[in-house]
Amino acid sequence: MVAELILVRHGQSLANVAFPAADAENLLEAEVSGRDAEVPLTETGEEQARALGAWLAALPEPHRPQVVITSPYLRARETWRIAAASSGLELPEPRTDDRLVDRLMGDLELLTRAAVEARFPDEAARRAAAGEYDYAPPGGESFADIAVRLKSFLDDLNRDHADRRVVVVAHDAVVLMMRAVIEQLSWEEVLAVEAEAGSVRNASITRFDGSSGTLVLDRYNVIDHLPPA
Repeated sequence: MVAELILVRHGQSLANVAFPAADAENLLEAEVSGRDAEVPLTETGEEQARALGAWLAALPEPHRPQVVITSPYLRARETWRIAAASSGLELPEPRTDDRLVDRLMGDLELLTRAAVEARFPDEAARRAAAGEYDYAPPGGESFADIAVRLKSFLDDLNRDHADRRVVVVAHDAVVLMMRAVIEQLSWEEVLAVEAEAGSVRNASITRFDGSSGTLVLDRYNVIDHLPPA
């Protein structure tokens, strides 16, 4: 078992701003182009990453990360790069793991709500029939699929980095479903977590303590280290 697992959601990305704005106006296009994997941080996201760096700098040396793994997506890699650089510390070189990618949306990738309704009119019925946990967009994956890849990741993490302090920088779906996998939560319990704590926030910190031989939740979705919005 790892000694500590810290999960960080990436800082605010361009998509985090553009899609709510487009959906509020019922637009077919959002101000985002290219692939989801290449969506950059906003200036606010970069500020959040620097605040994460200040949080790292304030950690006592025995509590600093020994292993860093990020999603291969640009917004996650940049969050760690900026945080590490601004911390002023000599931190481990990060590596990426494809199992930490955001939820794969397949044919619906980077489409607004209005665009999905226009181009894939049958998807709402498919989603309702399957249920949110098992629904997979065309060419994409369900939350059940995310749980499978994260279970594989955690098994390897605990085997390869036992007794080490690990930081993972990834996405909201990863943080939420990592908690589901570690705590063996049902989908109803996952929904209860979201109802109580809200969605996973940009640059938030979630920490599990593994010192007892079992990963135990210490904090979830915390943003006390960030400047006021």
